[in-house]
Formats: sequence, C-alpha cells, structure tokens
Amino acid sequence: MHQPTKVFPSVPVSFTGQSLVSHAGGRILTSFIDALGFRDLCEDRLGQFVPVTASHRPGRLLGSLAVMLAAGGEHASDLDILRSQPGVFGKVPSNATVSRFFERTVKNPDVFDYGFSTLAKELRTRAWEAAGDRSPAVKATAADPLLIDLDATLVTSHSEKEQATGNYKGGFGFAPFTASIDYGAGSGTGEELAVLLRHGGATANNAEDHIRIFEAAIAVLPDALYGEDEELDGEKILVRTDSAGASRKFLWYLHSRGVQFSASYPVPVGKAHMIDWINDKKYWQPALDQDGVERDNAWVINATQVIPLQDYPPGTKIFLRAEPLHPGATPTLLDIDGHRVTAFLTNAPRWHGPFLDARHRARGRAENRIKTLKNTGLGKLPFFDFAANQAWANLAVLAANLVSWLQLTALPDGHKARGWDIKRWRYRLFATAGKIITRARRNHLLLPAAAPEQPLIAALLEAISRIAAAANRPAPLLRT
Repeated sequence: MHQPTKVFPSVPVSFTGQSLVSHAGGRILTSFIDALGFRDLCEDRLGQFVPVTASHRPGRLLGSLAVMLAAGGEHASDLDILRSQPGVFGKVPSNATVSRFFERTVKNPDVFDYGFSTLAKELRTRAWEAAGDRSPAVKATAADPLLIDLDATLVTSHSEKEQATGNYKGGFGFAPFTASIDYGAGSGTGEELAVLLRHGGATANNAEDHIRIFEAAIAVLPDALYGEDEELDGEKILVRTDSAGASRKFLWYLHSRGVQFSASYPVPVGKAHMIDWINDKKYWQPALDQDGVERDNAWVINATQVIPLQDYPPGTKIFLRAEPLHPGATPTLLDIDGHRVTAFLTNAPRWHGPFLDARHRARGRAENRIKTLKNTGLGKLPFFDFAANQAWANLAVLAANLVSWLQLTALPDGHKARGWDIKRWRYRLFATAGKIITRARRNHLLLPAAAPEQPLIAALLEAISRIAAAANRPAPLLRT
C-alpha cells in the first residue's frame, strides 16, 4: 500500500496542565513598562477613572491592554491570552472591567485626555532620559531639528459608530489625524506623539485640525524642548506635512511659535510657464537620495525668485524638484519637457536645496508609522462612543511607542532590530514560547536557549534592568 510522504512530522497532540506560556517573549514589554514606573504614574494621572475599592487599578488595566496590543492583539477580548498565563502577566482584568473603564472615560473625556497626555509626556521624558546621548531632545538643534510629521489617514468602520461617516474614497468610518517623530534613516522607526480622531468626512486641508494635532503633539514633548519661560523651543522643531498643511493660516501659526516647517506645495498651473527653462541644468543641483548620494536623474532648485510667494511667513522659500516621468506614469498638464515637477515650502535656516529636498521626501516614512499604529489598535476602533474610541486611539499610541522606546533606549546604534517593524518584533521576539517552573519556592520563566533571537532577548532584559536600576525601580530577573 502506498504511504504518502508528509510535509511535516506527524506528532500526536494532547493538552496538559503544565505552566506553558505561548507569548513568553512579552516579558520584555512587561519588564519595560515596570522599569518606566508605569503603575504609579497611571494611578496619579488616571486613578479617578477607577473606583477606590477596585482590585484592578489603571496601571494594571492600561498596561495589560498596551502589552496585548503591542504583542499582536486587536480587541479587548484578546486579553484572554494574557489572562490564561498569570504567572507571567499577573491578574489581568476581565472584559467587563475594561468596558466599564472606557464607559467612565466617555463621561469625562477632556479629563481623561489631559490625564493621558501628561502620562505620555512623563513616560516619554523617562524613556528619552534613559536613551542618554541618543535622546531626540539632546540631538535636536536648529540645523538638525526634531522632525514631526503630520498626516491624516482613514479607518474603516464595519458597524454604526458615533461620528462614523462616509469619506472621499467611498468608504465609511473615521479620518484620524496623526503626529509622529521621525528618528531619521538608520536610527529607528520613530514614535507616535498623538492621534486626533475625526469623523470620516473630515478634510485633510483643515488648518484648524493641523493646529489642534500640533498642539496635542507638543503637549507630550519633554520639558527639555521648552525654555526656562516654559515656551516651546521652536527652532529645534521642524514640522513636515503634505500639501494639505501648506495653508497660510497653519504656516503663519507655526511661524508665530518659532517652529520650522517643510510642506509640500502644489505648483499653480499659471506659474508653470516660469519654469520652462528646466532643461538648462546649469541652474539646478543634483538631488540626493536618503544616503546623501547624488542622483543623476533628479534635480533641485531654489525657485523663490522665479515663483514669488505672497502672504506667506517671512523667510519662506520654495524649492522645486524635477525628474523624468517614471515608466507608466500618467502625464499631466504640469509636466514640462517630460519632467515631473514637485515643490515644497520651507523656512528652515539651511539653504542647501538637495539636503532640504531629501529631508522633506523622507516624510514618506510617516506612512510606515501610521501602518504600525493601525496594527496596534487604531485600525479597529471597538466602541460606539466617539470619546471611548479616542481613548482607545490614545492607547494604540502607547502600545506602538513601547516598541519604539525599546529600540531607542535598549539597543545600540546600528543594531538590526532598531529598524524592525512591529510585525517582526512580534514574530521574532514576543511570540517566543516558555515554561514556568518552581525552584527554591520561586517561579522562574524558562525560554528556549535555541530561540533564534535568544541573544537579543537577553540583551533587552539586561538593558531594561539597567534602566530600572538607574531609577531605583524593580528590575527583571535574568539568569543565564
């Protein structure tokens, strides 16, 4: 009789009562949260949203949700994975407890938003201080400012929710506005600052919304980016936006705060004739790629004298970029001599066009951070109430930042994992299995020595121990 060859080994399956842990790698996240002093901060900022007699305090509740979302969960019900492993994740609140907590946020949304904002600011301050010389606040200067990207996105709602409406793409849901920090190429994936939840029909070029999300973003920046008079040190910050952020009202607002900006700018049709000298490259400089290497098929020029700007803040310059149409690109009326011409406005004190162009084009990395944010909770808003979904969006920001702060504080420059996205962290680290044993009347978590990322897990836990020790907080125990 023919016996078919199987692809995988045929191993009998049975269930056991042994203390097996499916997401034991999540110990990295729980240790890091404790090293930042999360519990006491939550109690101080958000204790009013939990009854005095409640056994699950806000630190345990929000910490469990943040770890669950960072590790790959999507809904509050996914807490059952952590709940089934109390030896590693402790006593996890029930789904009903979570629902009641978010119901309380609906009654006092402004209080919750303020409490969460001050919580995020203090956590960021502690994480950046632990990063030492790699702290974005330490590295920020007028010449190389902290880069804040503002961008809107769409979140689909598959059921009727408060303020869920149709959007310009024919979908239905919300149009949240995000603000994030770009660490720069090779320095990490960056981190989220704030999310402003909006109805699905909200426009992308609303200057008031740009101002609101910017103010929410700077509210969670550490005091190191503020002066002695508690005024924002604007020259150390640069805001990047697409053309929706090029409104005069928003740019004048940034100018009033002393903040640098770099905003995409649509070249008016009536001004296209002013750049018909594009083929004469003696006026242009070769563009740079993200590694600072000159390109031979793209050029940049300061066109401020050619295309006058009216009613924009003083010092605003316009730069043009020209490159041949890519194969398959659809020509437009603004394409000149077979070149696609794009523009951006900036008030940066630097004048080297190719550098400014490369820095502006790096704004595309914000799309990756939005994708991460959607993978840590923003993509599936679970509640009917708008205020509860805004609170959930804030939690998604925290979950995404746990990994970003780990990259910043616990990994040296150039480490491969500093560029990993959230999905790779989940598959390579957080999904690592383990087993709890009792030795000398104490529980110990065993992780496989053959795990591909065993050296990285050990290095992270050691770094977290140093962070906790520096702040006189309990450190994770690591035995090799």
